[in-house]
Amino acid sequence: MDRRTLSQLLSPEGWALLAQLPPYDEEQALRLSEGLRARGLDPDLVAGALTQSRLRNRARSKFGEFAGEMLFTESGLEQATRLAVAARHARRYADAGVQHVADLGCGLGGDAMAMAALGLRVLAVELDEETATLATVNLRAFEHAQVRLADATEVDLAADGIDAVFADPARRTRSGARVFDPRAYSPDLDTLLGLRHQVPNLGLKVGPGIPYTALPSQTHAQWISVDGNVVEAGLWFGDLATEGAGRSALLLSGESAHVISAPGDADARPVQAPAADLGAYLYEPDGAVIRAGLVAQLAERIEGHLLDESIAYVSTASAHETPFAVGYRVLDSFDFGLKRLRAYLRTREVGRVTIKKRGTAVVPDQLRQQLGLRGPNEATIVLTRLRGKQSVIVVEPLTRG
Repeated sequence: MDRRTLSQLLSPEGWALLAQLPPYDEEQALRLSEGLRARGLDPDLVAGALTQSRLRNRARSKFGEFAGEMLFTESGLEQATRLAVAARHARRYADAGVQHVADLGCGLGGDAMAMAALGLRVLAVELDEETATLATVNLRAFEHAQVRLADATEVDLAADGIDAVFADPARRTRSGARVFDPRAYSPDLDTLLGLRHQVPNLGLKVGPGIPYTALPSQTHAQWISVDGNVVEAGLWFGDLATEGAGRSALLLSGESAHVISAPGDADARPVQAPAADLGAYLYEPDGAVIRAGLVAQLAERIEGHLLDESIAYVSTASAHETPFAVGYRVLDSFDFGLKRLRAYLRTREVGRVTIKKRGTAVVPDQLRQQLGLRGPNEATIVLTRLRGKQSVIVVEPLTRG
């Protein structure tokens, strides 16, 4: 968005236009645009307003009803913390008795909003001018929140009276490609970890794929999934790490929240669960549990074992209620072969198949086409290794209570 369009959107006319737009509908967008231009509205303003309408519509999955009063950029929205997760971050700071938080790399201001909503003073720092402007708009209702256009590494934390830091480093290149190496974050992870010497109460948002070897031993590392999707990992230090050093997985779904954890050094190798033959039930751990290296802890909870030491499927002799994995009843299993699998499914008149896989190079969409299935029935199959062989496990989902 260029400066002129942004200025127009922030004008009384632009803000009024945003308020008047109907819920975004891709099929009606062109007609609506033509109608607004026919009324004499500036084409750039119309285009900018419709872009914001589209982004606000997408943002509802992260920000709920608050999205209708916010402004976004494409990249900023993609990287923004979900409101439910930001609220968890903010609660750590409030519970630690923090008074003044520096949100370094605040982006569009989602985390700063959550912290300010709990009455914390927030200094939101952002290097990109457009993003900082939008963050200012998004934080306009919070008198204790200030946005500063600055380099996060140049903020004098002591001079600003900061007693806690939250940092969300950029993890994308200018072209939009994801950055997985913590040394390539902006600012890089080592620079941010160095802030502990100034402010011990430090929280860092990092990519969920961060290797354990990149973690300091004495931190609490928590991976978070929302409705089954892993969205981030967070590193917590000082009074913010109420759990002590270790790793955990936090699963959020609706109003429910469940945590599984293991104390110790955050950079330690995960405990290995035992492996044994396929039992009557199969469990697929949530991605956050896998990322946090807590599959063995889950297996112990549900009295299960791995099918293969390198694959995160847990099998049990009996059914168990757990929020940390999706459960299936095992119906059948056999060695993988296209002809055998096709015959098996066709005999049972299966026309729609859900394909789960781990430890195999099979591409589900390609396999689905190769099977050429027809019929009224549905089936779920798991492609993985059993006893060292590529295998098919036929399952049916367990209903959660």
